[in-house]
Amino acid sequence: MTKVYVGMSGGVDSSLTAALLKEQGYDVTGVYMKNWTQDLPGMKCPWADDLADAKRVAVQLGIDFKVFDFENEYKHKVVDYMIEEYKLGRTPNPDIMCNQEVKFKLFLETALEDGADMIATGHYARVENGVLKQAVDTNKDQTYFLYRVTEAALQKTLFPLGEFKKPLVREMAKERGLYTAAKKDSQGICFVGQIGIREFLSQYVEQIAGPIIDKKTGKILGQHDGAIFYTIGQRHGLDLGGGLPYYVVGKNMDKNEVYVTTDLNDDTLWKPALDLINVHWINQTPTEGEFMIRVRHRAALASAKLSFEGDIAKLVLDNSERAVAAGQSVVIYDGDVCIGGGVIA
Repeated sequence: MTKVYVGMSGGVDSSLTAALLKEQGYDVTGVYMKNWTQDLPGMKCPWADDLADAKRVAVQLGIDFKVFDFENEYKHKVVDYMIEEYKLGRTPNPDIMCNQEVKFKLFLETALEDGADMIATGHYARVENGVLKQAVDTNKDQTYFLYRVTEAALQKTLFPLGEFKKPLVREMAKERGLYTAAKKDSQGICFVGQIGIREFLSQYVEQIAGPIIDKKTGKILGQHDGAIFYTIGQRHGLDLGGGLPYYVVGKNMDKNEVYVTTDLNDDTLWKPALDLINVHWINQTPTEGEFMIRVRHRAALASAKLSFEGDIAKLVLDNSERAVAAGQSVVIYDGDVCIGGGVIA
């Protein structure tokens, strides 16, 4: 019997994943990954509740349950990376790094060493012979976050929810009487629950006020409390009041300046082409040509021409994309296959 370790987060998706695999005849062990336990001002980290929920479901299903403590590695590989990227003025994605370094590397390695044959998670994605495909529920599809996972890891991974739409997942969890069937989906940064990125970052970086400058006129329009907290295309949180809305179109981290405009057609807001660094291909390097790309989770797929210049993947877009920032990931698709992607230079 194939032994599968299921990453159980205490949510409905991973709970149903464990239930389905047990029904399909796998020898299932539930594993809670203890990645983050730190409380933040005004925000209690929900890890203890999530652990209790995961444990309850494991008891309901009659499966073994373990806790893997990855807190040190997680802080180093995911949280420190995120903070450093923001300090450099970029817009990182901690969920992508978490999948690359923790769930499909550390968890996989630890599970295999512990006697598992495979791992499974509640991600909305499909995998066939090490090839990553979009989920049936395109609205919930999570391949954007999985593009840096290796083919070798995918060969050892099961994604049972890839075939189902989210409302059906809730329905199936209810039918089985799972404790987490009605639990709300978690929002916000993967490791800090409901808290916003600004509140999180302000625990680690000093808030230093600086000018908000009109890009066209050079006039100082107001003050911000740290260029680190702003990203390209941002409209809210500028407190400039009155008239047309302003959008962030640039920032200078050395001078701690944020540049804004009311011009929605400003060329810095729209990118006709993108250069990708730290490129990762899941199976093999594709040939140059036309592909579909996604510039952020849940963004519509857009067509682009791919070419290469050394280690850089160059994309020329059929239609310019709005508000893309350095550090963001762009994920590339060939039909419904996620082939890989890279980070905007």
